[in-house]
Amino acid sequence: MKITKGIQRAAAKCVIHGPAGVGKTTLAASFPNPLILDTEKGSRLIDCHRVEIGDWMTLKGTLVSLARDPMGYQTIIVDSGDWAEELLCLYLASKDEKQRHPDDLPYGQGGSLIAKNFSAMLSDCTALVERGINVVFVAHSVVKRVSPPDLEEAYDRYELKMRPKVAPKLLEWADAVLFANFKTRVVEGDDGKLRGRGGKERRLFCERSAAWDAKNRYGLAPELPMAIESLAPLFAGVEPAPPAKPGWLDRVRAATTVEELGQISDEADRAVTAGDLTESQRNKLDGEINRRHEQIDPQEVPA
Repeated sequence: MKITKGIQRAAAKCVIHGPAGVGKTTLAASFPNPLILDTEKGSRLIDCHRVEIGDWMTLKGTLVSLARDPMGYQTIIVDSGDWAEELLCLYLASKDEKQRHPDDLPYGQGGSLIAKNFSAMLSDCTALVERGINVVFVAHSVVKRVSPPDLEEAYDRYELKMRPKVAPKLLEWADAVLFANFKTRVVEGDDGKLRGRGGKERRLFCERSAAWDAKNRYGLAPELPMAIESLAPLFAGVEPAPPAKPGWLDRVRAATTVEELGQISDEADRAVTAGDLTESQRNKLDGEINRRHEQIDPQEVPA
């Protein structure tokens, strides 16, 4: 039994949701050294690095690839979570024998199937976090009518624009769920009618209320200016992921001296002994070492 004590800092697992046009993607793009996985082409007018994602397997493959080699990025942004969910539905429909959309499956099977596959994708995101990479989901919000069992009256609130079995998975996964919205005040006019005023100031809400989903494990204030400076606690004490070590073949091709090739060959011998490199891989590596040796010093080619 391993017992640990004290705060353990880690990369951020964050969800930013809110109505359209409030600046969710712009805020996410302000995170440290970001790469946007753009499922809805919503980042085109932002000066950022992006990968356009057109299908579910591309999204999955990109996340897995970045977990192996983050390429120097410190934040991976999925924009947006609800569009990613739709890509998942199209993928599941293509795999169904009758080409049925998951929503059309009987007995609520589709919702469970979507949630299961979405959770698997969140595990890929967790692998990034474990490497020290922040992961941010941007998501749209919609107003829904809710009827809590402990209240007599129903009321409206902002919720993620995602299916009932998927939204809780994303909310549970995140360490920070931030609701972005315009600050609006209700005032009484001269005629006694209530009217909204303002609507231009953007704010982040970091704690749950009856009106929206939000939470955070960083001690953020309930309400903050919508600026990256407000989120400094998310990044405190977190070291960026180290760059990925080049692969064996990449190292051989990048070598510039015979001595470097000799060091690589010695390391490969130890890797074979440790079981980290197979004989077949070692033989392929030897062939590449010989070719690179001849390029560096054509007069002295090993036997």
